[in-house]
Amino acid sequence: AKFLFTSGSTKLPKGVINTQRMLCANQQQILQCFPGLGQVRPVLVDWLPWNHTFGGNHNFGLTIWNGGSLYIDEGKPVPALFGRSVENLRSIAPTVYFNVPRGFEELVPHLRRDAELRTNFFSQLKLLFYAGAGLAQPVWDAMDELAVQTCGRRVLWVTGLGATETAPSITFTTRDGVRSGMIGTPVPGVEVKLTPEGDKLECRVRGPSITPGYWRQPELTRAARDEEGYHRMGDAVRFVDPSDPTFGLVFDGRVAEDFKLATGTWVSVGPLRARVIAAGAPYVQDVVIAGLNRDTVGALIIPNVEACRALCPELPHTAAGSTVLQHTAVRTQFQKLLDEFAKQATGSATRIVRAIVLTTPPSIDASEITDKGSINQRAMLASRAAEVEALYEVNPPERVLVAGQR
Repeated sequence: AKFLFTSGSTKLPKGVINTQRMLCANQQQILQCFPGLGQVRPVLVDWLPWNHTFGGNHNFGLTIWNGGSLYIDEGKPVPALFGRSVENLRSIAPTVYFNVPRGFEELVPHLRRDAELRTNFFSQLKLLFYAGAGLAQPVWDAMDELAVQTCGRRVLWVTGLGATETAPSITFTTRDGVRSGMIGTPVPGVEVKLTPEGDKLECRVRGPSITPGYWRQPELTRAARDEEGYHRMGDAVRFVDPSDPTFGLVFDGRVAEDFKLATGTWVSVGPLRARVIAAGAPYVQDVVIAGLNRDTVGALIIPNVEACRALCPELPHTAAGSTVLQHTAVRTQFQKLLDEFAKQATGSATRIVRAIVLTTPPSIDASEITDKGSINQRAMLASRAAEVEALYEVNPPERVLVAGQR
């Protein structure tokens, strides 16, 4: 039916064969998980690019399969472009809203200050769905509060695990009580096998919605299959409750992102990154973890500049982001975060010794951000190599924050 390329966040992009069987099977699987999609024609307002599986397979296919309406939104989840999404949501009431975490981060401030937008957005909304990366719990909580404030009830949150190779959905959360990081249970017709990889469990899948392979790359196709024909996802997962599998799975990072320190200690990047974002909310937007073959873990912090402005109200609202981030109150806040995080560490793999707060945001043109708005860890480490080196200098420059050093 089509070829889609992987995002290249951990390795070079690969051309994934998407068959008609995959697409049709996955839409039926989605409908069996959420029967309501077939009872009320879905209305979507969506900016997600069609060259990626979330927008081009999941959302586009869901609209066609269930006879819905898809309003194409040319906005993107970055401050300069998200205004278009806001304008569309002010006039079109979605029944289900799909986005990546960065999109929800941009949406929350608009909903807080715009009553007209808030009223229209929640008027027909039955379901909120995020994928592509972990959603920070404060953003999740803010959306819940806004829903209750506007319509007197929470809106069901749904998330799951998927990939370009899986059309995309392989698991969903289908019960209430979900928290950030959970990915649910397998969709009907997909088998999930958990295989030990080091000290983690890799998720492997088999079923009618899984790709037959990579276009003209037979060696990669063979490497992606295990001896039983399961596709190796490269994602690590674990049970929410090992004694009750019905509670589903929790995302435990990308196997390919994890690395060893020079001491031989494994660093689990995904969970560590999630803890930093949660501890640093609302001032930390994202973080890139460094330390391959080094003695200690370091971090490049991507700040939420607008949240940081609140720490220095004496500055004019037009002050440049770099000015805000160099303010004493802001540096003190990030130093406090690093100190507290280091105190709670359980060992060298969870202790961030040094960090730099980046003053220039990730660049789409440099592939530091994927088209879906998520951070490309591999590209960030490569393009910010000078900053990574600064983390490990014997006498680090002033911009480097050192845990326990005021």
